[in-house]
Amino acid sequence: MPRRRKSIPQLKRQRPPSGSGSSLYPPPVDRARLDDLLTRELMRANERLAEGPVTPSRNLAGFRSELADFDFREPRPLDELLSWTIDQMEHGLVHVTHPRYFGLFNPAPTFPAQCADRIAGAFNPQLATSTTSPVAVEIEAHVIRAIARRTGFPPEAAGHFTSGGSEANYTALLCALTRATPDFAMRGARAFEGPPVIYVSRESHLAWIKIAHQAGIGRSAVRLVATDGFGRMEQGALKDAIVGDRRGGCVPVMIAATAGTTNAGMIDPLWACAELARSNNLWYHVDAAWGGAVIASDRLRPVLNGIERADSVTIDAHKWFATTMGCGMFITRHPHLLSRTFQVATSFMPSNHAGIDPYVNSVQWSRRFLGLRMFLSLAAAGWAGYGAHVERSVALAEMLKDELSRRGWEIVNSSPLAVLCIKPPAGFGDVRSIVARVLASGRAWIAVASFEGSDVIRACVTQGETTPEDVLELVHTLIQADETETSSRRA
Repeated sequence: MPRRRKSIPQLKRQRPPSGSGSSLYPPPVDRARLDDLLTRELMRANERLAEGPVTPSRNLAGFRSELADFDFREPRPLDELLSWTIDQMEHGLVHVTHPRYFGLFNPAPTFPAQCADRIAGAFNPQLATSTTSPVAVEIEAHVIRAIARRTGFPPEAAGHFTSGGSEANYTALLCALTRATPDFAMRGARAFEGPPVIYVSRESHLAWIKIAHQAGIGRSAVRLVATDGFGRMEQGALKDAIVGDRRGGCVPVMIAATAGTTNAGMIDPLWACAELARSNNLWYHVDAAWGGAVIASDRLRPVLNGIERADSVTIDAHKWFATTMGCGMFITRHPHLLSRTFQVATSFMPSNHAGIDPYVNSVQWSRRFLGLRMFLSLAAAGWAGYGAHVERSVALAEMLKDELSRRGWEIVNSSPLAVLCIKPPAGFGDVRSIVARVLASGRAWIAVASFEGSDVIRACVTQGETTPEDVLELVHTLIQADETETSSRRA
């Protein structure tokens, strides 16, 4: 006769005690009130932001004085802290969410991505293993497969979300080194018969220098290949560099082409780079951190022809795909190499599934649920919606180009993407002074960049809420800054 189980008394759930506990874990009614307050305050700040300056207006000396008052000895009401923080952010940042932010590739995030951050923050899953977070891991893997298919990779392609493009590119280098010499995993650079080297364009993102340092092959391992006068990696110079390194006793490991250079939005010859990589048995990586979003557009996708031949690709969701920061993606056609590169086993982890558990297939261990941002955005917009977003950016960049060109300004790059390298008419103010005056006005945000050895004004149009009126406002601001500089110089 089976033994009767003792009944377990039902415990009444107690509220946290008053004091610090209720501040950190407030009861549901207070959470709802504070959540509503936060939502309203953020919406109001966003409305004010669009009408205000793009550049910071907070006096830092005054802010530091306010900040010093937070000695953390006594608690403060959270509703007051939320309002204070929003006010500081509203007046103390360059606003990438402003419609006249024509800066780097970190545009205003999509609303679905913002929702994803709140959901991930509430549930706070740990994405180290599929055992502890099976649904989250599956969602991320599903999105990675969708991006891989759209890129042109085979069905077996895999990858993972990263903190950004630098981590994704670092992952590519580690995979390349592991493939070149399997002993690299245990012996590091000593496993090679000579110094390992990699090849990138001199117009590439120079995070590669730091990446080589991190990987233990040294900063001097990065070969900055000359460009062709148009911002693209020159194939003759690349061939010569590979031949010269082999003759000198170095070991070429990887070619990393760029699909969308930071300064000018140029795309290296992806097909030709693939041919060179194959003929030299090198890992071929494409850093499409920004330009990779073009895969969403059926019309523009041909500008990336050759990317499908890569061994691995970097695409940042927080750039032109406009999720919240930081959210990168690494994709490879060799998923077994990820496991071989990052495999580790410990007794305290609940599972160790090669190709599935993120901690044995990536640099990171504990990690936030990043992929939900891209999942919700892509599911809400579909490929057609994202394609329209990308094409709209390119159209606005063309509008800016036309408006400036007919006023005598020169566009010196010929990118198919939404970035312009601009020079003022001859005899007018210098680039740095014009940019400084635009930023001082607070009416728009642009940058100084270098293109083929010359200073240029760089304007990027990836903000999803920028309008044609905002583009015209930038044109007028540039012209006024130019005229002001010219008048000042003549005086």
